[in-house]
Amino acid sequence: MKRKVIGSILIVTLLVIGGAVFLNSPFYSSGDSTLPEGVTQGETSILEVNAQEPEDRPVKTFNLTAEETEWDISEGKKVNAWTYNGTVPGEPLRVTEGDYIRINLKNELDVPVTIHWHGMLLPNKMDGVPGLTQDAVQPGESFTYEFIANDAGTYWYHSHQHSSKQVDKGLYGSLVIEEQKKEYEKDEFFILDEWAVNQEKRDITNMGGMMKGAMSGNGEADTEQMYDTFTVNGKAGQAVEPLVMKEGETARLRFVNAGYQQHQLVFPEKSMKVIEVDGEKVKNSGGTSNVLEIAPGERIDVAFTRKSSEPSVIRENSGGENADDVVIPVVSSEGEVSAKRNQSTPSTGTEVATGTSFGSEEMIFEDVPKPDVTYNMELNMGMDMGEGMAFQINDQVFPETPPIEVKEGDIVKVKITNSGNMNHPMHLHGHRFQVASKNGQAFDAPVVKDLIHVKPGEEYTIYFKADNKGEWLFHCHDNNHADRGMVTIVDYNGVYSPFEIGGEQDNQPN
Repeated sequence: MKRKVIGSILIVTLLVIGGAVFLNSPFYSSGDSTLPEGVTQGETSILEVNAQEPEDRPVKTFNLTAEETEWDISEGKKVNAWTYNGTVPGEPLRVTEGDYIRINLKNELDVPVTIHWHGMLLPNKMDGVPGLTQDAVQPGESFTYEFIANDAGTYWYHSHQHSSKQVDKGLYGSLVIEEQKKEYEKDEFFILDEWAVNQEKRDITNMGGMMKGAMSGNGEADTEQMYDTFTVNGKAGQAVEPLVMKEGETARLRFVNAGYQQHQLVFPEKSMKVIEVDGEKVKNSGGTSNVLEIAPGERIDVAFTRKSSEPSVIRENSGGENADDVVIPVVSSEGEVSAKRNQSTPSTGTEVATGTSFGSEEMIFEDVPKPDVTYNMELNMGMDMGEGMAFQINDQVFPETPPIEVKEGDIVKVKITNSGNMNHPMHLHGHRFQVASKNGQAFDAPVVKDLIHVKPGEEYTIYFKADNKGEWLFHCHDNNHADRGMVTIVDYNGVYSPFEIGGEQDNQPN
């Protein structure tokens, strides 16, 4: 009997010692041998955080098919486009605040694709960034996106797989989340873009364009030399659909810049006021300017009133090579032909209304907060070994750029400085930030946004709260710049992505 007890004790002791050795061996990791390399014990997959269910909400379902289409931009100008549901822009999505959205994506292209919901606050796993929040959807395969339409406003959707090419070829569309009670009866959406129709898309590192920009101070010079046609809702010049309104009628016009150049629109005198920027309502917007500047990736809504029964136009500010492509006739009926389509609408104010001209109605922070994390983001240019010109964050190109490391609940301060000579519209996924100052000067009325257009020599200080766990991109929305490195990640402590950049799925998030 004594020998049996001693033998049992010996066996138990050996099991304990063996178990301890195994738990500390490389064959054991957090109880899951499939965890990616570098993941530490206690971390949670982004697929398991902030889950959303429809519960008793209305469910709005849409089917989007990525497919190749010959698209007619205008008479004699056709392009081989990549589209969602065969049109540029893709099928417009409209829902009501509080709806549960379900979008079934089917890929019928011969390359992988995704959909990113630009400006949306949603669970990380629904953000549509290949290699970070999902694997790219392969040819012939499908993927379903689901999330709650929590915030009324203007949004848009586009592919985030090799977006410098895929968005360029037309993979984008509009997403509107309407308020429970609409303020404007007439509500129209306009997406601006640029195309290379009569030429091959030129290399962004074309030295002639780069030198021109450096000498002229024009932060758009690198992108300007790449395209020869501008569009409104996929159409140019005479093919642009008119805006039908009665005299005295006021409409909400939602503008999105899906291209990689800034655009300036000129409205008839005293007809326009800005009402919302990047999904946030603004205040004190009753200025006298009739010129609106929209940065790449930015969304700006205006209240437009037709002041006269005479036909008029909203058009690209004169002076640009392709300005005549962007002309929106304002007419009284569908059949009316605007004799003034080519008229020059004069600028009546010295100021240009931009995305930071007006403060937001609702603040994230009432006062300048004390940050838990401070990150200095220098935007610059350099040479990438073997790749030519690079667009860098803190002298590095993605994925080597230093991440913004946070934990849930942190207040994050980011100082963004553009030390190069090109414009950089910087967009943060999954969060809104409060723009506190420009060039060291505090804003009297801070603005809440998710994209800030940083021109050469400019410096902005922004603050946001780390309140949406995951792995989120922060990148330049001139996607040609992102493609050459101007991307970083807001990296939450305690979570990890199970996906791989590149790899068998060819995940290309920039």
